[in-house]
Amino acid sequence: MTLPGMRAWTVWRRNLDVFVKTWKVNLLVPALEPVLYLLALGFGVGYYIAEVDGVPYIRFIAPALVAVSVMNASFFECTYGSYVRMYYQKTFDAVIATPVSLEEVIAGEILWGATRSVISASLILPVLVLFGVADLPSSLLLVPFAFPAGLLFASIGMCFTAVIPNIESINYPAFLFITPMFLFSGTFFPLSLLPAPLQALALAALPLTHVVNVCRALTLAAGLDLLLLGLIWIAAVTPVAFLLALRMMKKRLVR
Repeated sequence: MTLPGMRAWTVWRRNLDVFVKTWKVNLLVPALEPVLYLLALGFGVGYYIAEVDGVPYIRFIAPALVAVSVMNASFFECTYGSYVRMYYQKTFDAVIATPVSLEEVIAGEILWGATRSVISASLILPVLVLFGVADLPSSLLLVPFAFPAGLLFASIGMCFTAVIPNIESINYPAFLFITPMFLFSGTFFPLSLLPAPLQALALAALPLTHVVNVCRALTLAAGLDLLLLGLIWIAAVTPVAFLLALRMMKKRLVR
C-alpha cells in the first residue's frame, strides 16, 4: 500500500473552500448543540445532582460535551460527508483524474474530518467559558487536542464508509457505535458507576471514553492517570485506524 503524500492537503483545501462558502449552515449546529445539552442537562439535571466527585455537575459534563462534539464532527464528516462526495457528487473521481492519488484523496478526507473537530471545539469553548463552566487558560488545550482526537474518529468513520452498501446504512454505525459511546463513555456520569465488565469494555474498546477522560483532565486538572492512559490509547489506535481506512477504502474504490 502506497502511503499518501503532501497532495493530500490539496484535498483538504478543496473541502475547506467548500466549507467556507457555506459556513453559515455548517457553523449553526456545532454552535447550538452544546448550548442545548448544557441547558437541559447542566442546569436541568444539575439541579438535582449537586456534585460528582467533588465537581459541580455542570462543570463535570462540560468537557464531555466538547468530546462528543469532536466525535460527531469528524465521524459524520467522514461517513455522510465523504459518502456523498464519493458516490453522489463524484468528487473522488474528479480529483483522482489529477495527479492526486487515491490514497491522498482518502487521507485528505480524514485530515478534513479532524479539522472539523478543531472547528467544533473552537466554537464550543467560548460558550463554556461564557457560562463559567470552563476555565482559561487550561481549557485552551482542548482546541489542539481536538485534532488528534478528530483524526481517530475520522479514520474510524472512513472505515465504515468503506463497507456500507448505501447511505441509509450509515444509520447502523450511528446507532450501534456512536450512540452507545455517547451514553456509556463517562460522558454524563462517572465510569465507575458501571459494572466492572462494562468499565473494562469502555476503556478497551470505546474511543470516546479516552477522549472524554483527556478533555476532563485538561479542563479540571484532575485524573492525570486517565490523561496519560487516554493519550497513549489514542496515539496507539489512531495510526492503525488510519492505515486500515486507507486499505479498506482503496479496496472498495479499486475494482
